[in-house]
Amino acid sequence: MNFLFVLTVGLVAGTISGIVGTGSSIMLMPVLVYQYGPKQAVPIMAIAAVMANLSRILAWWREVDWRACAAYSVPGIPAAALGARTMLALPSHAIDIAIGLFLIAMVPARHWLARHQLKFSLWHLAVGGAVIGYLTGIVVSTGPLSVPLFLFYGLSKGAFLATEAASSLGLYVSKSVTFQQFGALTGDVAIKGLIAGSSLMAGAFIAKPFLVKLNADVFRLVMDGIMILAGLTMLWNAVHSP
Repeated sequence: MNFLFVLTVGLVAGTISGIVGTGSSIMLMPVLVYQYGPKQAVPIMAIAAVMANLSRILAWWREVDWRACAAYSVPGIPAAALGARTMLALPSHAIDIAIGLFLIAMVPARHWLARHQLKFSLWHLAVGGAVIGYLTGIVVSTGPLSVPLFLFYGLSKGAFLATEAASSLGLYVSKSVTFQQFGALTGDVAIKGLIAGSSLMAGAFIAKPFLVKLNADVFRLVMDGIMILAGLTMLWNAVHSP
């Protein structure tokens, strides 16, 4: 029943993130924390995120902007490994609190970025990749930050989804390898990550036909609500867990 619950939430999360480019980790992470605790949930989500991003790349392969991907990934990959190592040194309650506060803080941050209609270059992507990569290693999901970064670079729809996924893939692989090297990614954790990731992959392909029909304003409001709810869930878990 635990696996079925994770698969169901993962399918919904994968479908939504397949349409809008983010949200799978935000929705699935509180479920994984509730089922397995934060120390296992973070590496499980790292494996699942690798699979989710891979599915979006496969769905939109022809539209990947490889220059933008390289600019973001080259500094982001080592930064993600450093962030993952930092996360492993933190206590579980601190992880819950950090993730919860980060998700809630992303709501006003996204609105601030949207009001300032910025145009980013490859150098902006490189700097953003380093910062977001480190944060990705610690707080699981930084989609609310990476999404506007690629949008302000000028990508949209399939090109945006494919390039953001290809850029994030290297970060999550780096994070997963770091977890494995430091003993946090065991065989049991890897299997749980593959199970969760399979539902995210299926959702990404279900989502593809609906991308062009999405109302952007409705999506932004839904994502704000998801981030606030997920953040509050993480904080509640930090307060009430033993």
